[in-house]
Amino acid sequence: MKRRTFLKGTVASSALAVAAGAGLLRSGQVLAAEWPASAFAAKDLATATKEVFGSDGKDSKDIKIKAPLQAENGAVVPIKVETSLADVKSIAIMVAKNPTPMATKVDFSGDSVGYYSTRVKMGTTSDVVVYVNSGGKVLKASAMVKVTVGGCGG
Repeated sequence: MKRRTFLKGTVASSALAVAAGAGLLRSGQVLAAEWPASAFAAKDLATATKEVFGSDGKDSKDIKIKAPLQAENGAVVPIKVETSLADVKSIAIMVAKNPTPMATKVDFSGDSVGYYSTRVKMGTTSDVVVYVNSGGKVLKASAMVKVTVGGCGG
């Protein structure tokens, strides 16, 4: 490596670090949504759903949940949600019998595909309820997951 190239790279990196530290470099788009603290603090499924979407959703066959029938470890239960619905704005996953049912929620922007994969923590055998906000409607589907070793304090 030539000395001049090395010095140019070092000076450019230092200038970039100083500018970022001073707050001069900012993203033109905010990526984080507002934290729904009341939904995550809710102690029952109905309250959590009301806090997130304003009302309970209608059952839909257009939402597919891929979850194990039996989870050996409730601390890491893989859940995949897929939907062919158009204009998906958000997907929320709730575990009905957890001390706080709200497990996760993701918001989509633009032309997004209705697919979400994550791992949730389950304390006991319970329904996993998935809510999809699509086209101004709240739709839901559920799947029963049997837990053999608890993850929420078990």
